[in-house]
Amino acid sequence: MSDPLSDVITLLRPRAVFSKSISGAGSWGVRYSDFGQPSFCAVLEGRCLLAVDGQDMLTLEAGDFVLLPATPGFILSGFDPIMPELINPKVAPAPTGEIRHGRQGGLPDVRLLGGYFAFDSPDAALLVSLLPALMYIRGAERLSILVRLVAEESSDDRPGRDLVLTRLVDVLLIEALRSTSGKHSPPGLLRGLADTRIALAMQQMHGDPARSWTVIQLAKKAALSRSAFFDRFTRTVGLPPMEYLLAWRMAVAKDMLRRQDIGLAEIAERVGYSSASTFSTAFSRHVGQSPSRYARDIRTFSVRAA
Repeated sequence: MSDPLSDVITLLRPRAVFSKSISGAGSWGVRYSDFGQPSFCAVLEGRCLLAVDGQDMLTLEAGDFVLLPATPGFILSGFDPIMPELINPKVAPAPTGEIRHGRQGGLPDVRLLGGYFAFDSPDAALLVSLLPALMYIRGAERLSILVRLVAEESSDDRPGRDLVLTRLVDVLLIEALRSTSGKHSPPGLLRGLADTRIALAMQQMHGDPARSWTVIQLAKKAALSRSAFFDRFTRTVGLPPMEYLLAWRMAVAKDMLRRQDIGLAEIAERVGYSSASTFSTAFSRHVGQSPSRYARDIRTFSVRAA
C-alpha cells in the first residue's frame, strides 16, 4: 500500500545546502528575517529561547529539534532581556567557523547546529502547505544521531559528500515528520495520517491517482458515510477530498513533466485523465499555464540553475 509521507518527501526532493554551529553566552539575541526556505535547529548543549513569528515562545534544551518547513521570521536568544541584533539570512555572508553570539570568551551557555536546505520540487509551496509551520520535537535520540551525522559530513570535504548529505537530509526530514504528533498538528498531511480512517483514503489516492475516484468510493475505503467522510477529511487535512486529490495529481504531473522520457498522453493517463486534451485543460486551469509551456520553463530553469 502507498505511503503518503514517503510520496510527499520523494516529490519534494530535499537537498542539503548549508549547516553551521551556533553558540551563545551571556546577554544575546538575534532576529532573523523571513527566509522562506526549510530550516532546522538542534540543541547540542545548554538552553535558549526561540520565538517564531505567529507561534508561542519555546524554551529549547539539549536534545531538542525544531523544523521550520518555510522559515518565517524568528528570534533566538538567551534569557536576559535584550534588543536582538537583526540578521537577514538571504544576504548575510556564510560563516567559516562557529558563530558566537553575546560574550565572545569562555564557555557558551548554549550550542546549536542550525541548517537549511532547498526543495527541488517545482510544487514545493503546495506540499509544504500540508505540513505544520513549526515542528518541535523533544528527546528524539534518532534525530540527534542524524543531526550529528549531518554536522560531521558538512564539515568534511570527502568524496561523495553532496550525495551523502542529500540522503541524510531525506532521512532527517522523514524522521522529524514521523516524530511529530500528528493528532495535535494543525490540519494537513500529518494530522490526516494520524487519523486511521482518513489515512486509508489518502493511501488509496496516493497509491492509484489514475483511478476515477469519487467521494463515495473513498468514504467506503474509510468505512464512513459520504457526509461524515467529507466533513472529517476536510477538517483533518484542510482540503476537501477531491481538491486534495487534484492537488496530488497535479504535483505528480509536474514531477513527470520535468522529465523528457514521458509523453503527455502517458502523463494524462497516469494521473487519471482520459486524454491529453482533458489533462491539458485541467492542468492549465490549476497551474495557470499549459503542460508544454510548464515543461519548457522548468527545464530552462533547471539548466540555468545547474
